[in-house]
Amino acid sequence: MKTIVIIQARMGSTRLPGKVSQDLAGEPMLARVVNRTRRAQTIDDIVIATTTLSPDDVLDQLCLARGWICYRGSENDVLDRYYQAARKFGADVIVRITSDCPLIDPDVIDQVVRAFQTEPCVDYASNILPLRTFPRGLDTEVFRFELLERLWHQDQNPVTREHVTQYIYKHLDEFSTRGVTHSKDLSPLRWTVDTPEDLAFTRKIYEHFSNAVFSWQDVLTLLAEHPDWQSLNAHIEQKVI
Repeated sequence: MKTIVIIQARMGSTRLPGKVSQDLAGEPMLARVVNRTRRAQTIDDIVIATTTLSPDDVLDQLCLARGWICYRGSENDVLDRYYQAARKFGADVIVRITSDCPLIDPDVIDQVVRAFQTEPCVDYASNILPLRTFPRGLDTEVFRFELLERLWHQDQNPVTREHVTQYIYKHLDEFSTRGVTHSKDLSPLRWTVDTPEDLAFTRKIYEHFSNAVFSWQDVLTLLAEHPDWQSLNAHIEQKVI
């Protein structure tokens, strides 16, 4: 079984254009996501799934320079982008990560993938459904290619196709799902990057650790020492789909 992480990335962003190329302690944010993801032990490869739009040529060039696999597809039909990338590179199992999560944690990825692997009858596993307890920004979704293909055929709503797995959220009774939760509810913590405030918060983290390898628990410890940092983006509301 070939397990491939597909990281969706594009330069266009409503609230923070070009966010995936923003600098975090000397590296573009996308590189931080890739480098943290590749430390996961349960994955075989990583694919960057971007668009065919000319502004995303810079991401294609970054992939080429770094030796990353790149697939270019639809801007808005991200479900199709995932499906075509997974089919092209022979993924049996897909791990969905987004490029605006520079604190993504390899141990959390492994936890979700292993939860998926231990239950052969499960269609989908994540640390999002049915209950989010991890900080927003550690989101990891795992599913088989067969499920992705089913979504590709069944979901005809352009709005939900833009968000890949939204059809599952809205039709939970049709799928067998496995949720991975943390012992403490940390869901109010916002560790994703979608606004300048989010970027300022994340830069605080990276400026502290620089290029050192750090875990999400290390971030929790750091925030306990600097509780004021969380106020930088605590007021930001997640976009509603």
